Amino acid sequence: MSKYARILVVAAVSAVAALTMSAAAPTAVGVDTSALRAAVTVGGIMGHENALQAIADANDGTRAIETPGFDDSVDYVVGALQAAGYKPTVQAFSFSLFTDITPPVFARTSDPQPQKTYANGFDGDFLTMEWSGNGDVTAQLEPVGPFVLPPTGGSASGCTAADFATFTPGHVALMQRGTCAFRVKVDNAVAAGASGVVIFNEGNVVPDDDRVGVLNGTLDPPATPAAIPVIGTSFAVGDELYQLATTTGATVHLKVNAGLVTRNSRNVIADTAGGRADRTVVLGAHLDSVPAGPGINDNGSGTATILEIAEAMAQLKVNPVNRVRFAFWGAEEEGLIGSQAYVDSLTKSDLKNIMLNLNFDMVGSPNFVRFVYDGDGSAFGADGPNGSGMIESVFTDYFRSLATPLATAPTEFDGRSDYQAFINAGIPAGGLFSGAEGIKTAAEAAIYGGTAGDPYDACYHQACDTNKNLNTTALDQMSDAAAHATLVFAMTKSSVNGTDKASNQAKDNMQFKGSLARS
Repeated sequence: MSKYARILVVAAVSAVAALTMSAAAPTAVGVDTSALRAAVTVGGIMGHENALQAIADANDGTRAIETPGFDDSVDYVVGALQAAGYKPTVQAFSFSLFTDITPPVFARTSDPQPQKTYANGFDGDFLTMEWSGNGDVTAQLEPVGPFVLPPTGGSASGCTAADFATFTPGHVALMQRGTCAFRVKVDNAVAAGASGVVIFNEGNVVPDDDRVGVLNGTLDPPATPAAIPVIGTSFAVGDELYQLATTTGATVHLKVNAGLVTRNSRNVIADTAGGRADRTVVLGAHLDSVPAGPGINDNGSGTATILEIAEAMAQLKVNPVNRVRFAFWGAEEEGLIGSQAYVDSLTKSDLKNIMLNLNFDMVGSPNFVRFVYDGDGSAFGADGPNGSGMIESVFTDYFRSLATPLATAPTEFDGRSDYQAFINAGIPAGGLFSGAEGIKTAAEAAIYGGTAGDPYDACYHQACDTNKNLNTTALDQMSDAAAHATLVFAMTKSSVNGTDKASNQAKDNMQFKGSLARS
């Protein structure tokens, strides 16, 4: 699951091969999914997970794009699909990414405080802002208010030129996140003669955003670099610097060398031979890991689940009423890029032929919750394109219908996984999620078990996301639900509530929250 998105340009999409599968089949009316669910086993899923782990073990512990580990992962999925009777397509694509070319540096260098070097990264102290300028400066840090400390929200720090009325040219400006775009703050700082900018997170707790951790921001629009280096920090780092700067003073060293680089990756696509091509059901999971680890929950769990479903459908010789497409996306961890490249490669006619997208990104989290995407917007107020509510109900009704009903919880379409490209194209979407870095509440622990106060997945985006980092109960329950929904939509002869023709744009109230923060 991507924590951010830095997609800028998607280009050079190419394809190799198509797909078939022999079939002979059950009927669509009152579809019984028990045989498929029985054929989709935890043992089969773990077989794929162990294979992905072995690939990572043989390749420096990672399956990130542009590494041998990712290449071997593609080969593994292609081989498994071919062995099941499919003819998978490999779709290559390239994209431009704004990224650090050399590691950025941020340090406090002044006396009388001890000098301190801050750690770069999502789990560290600071990140380079997208479209930061380059530079290597050592200068006094100067706070530019108005600040809201202790934080309650609503800081307008650096939002007007008047805030810089007494600013000393050549200093590095320290500002708090708040009510205006980061670009406005930075443009004001440049006009005042600042040599660099440090923007720290706001610090207040809000339900749908991270205003405490490391600030992952962008200066877009416009998509042109600033004139000076710009970084974002956590609230804790910013508050520390503010207290020092307003008492004893603080000098900092700030170095950024960033820009656009061209990256390459691949998707793997496979279709059932049978089924209406104008009502295609797309099952998606991303195949890549982050560079830091093997990505066996994120997202080996989704990859293994849909691969197991594909194999089970072939084994049972399912002849679907509607074509089923199994998609394994590349470069999700770089910003949902593979799925976007795929959607961008489709013609208007192709888009209209996609009935819906089911997304499975992290379904084996060790401290799991059975999250179902909030397709009708009843929980979070942001519904997906027409038909998304029907997808949500298929999942929730399934869990409720079990001999021992299982509880579910809604999760927001927050733009952090590959459904987003489909939603943006007006295609209904839904799926399952067992939790990432979020913290399990006491109420959730009472319902789902596990440990309150701990992350759903403490190894999210880390080296410890191995085949030991999986909850097989979650895999069992979520894969059964995934198999059920797949077959229900594969066999239905009814319209999925408005999905016979996908519109060219998503619902107006659908917000993309997975990208970098802009304000």
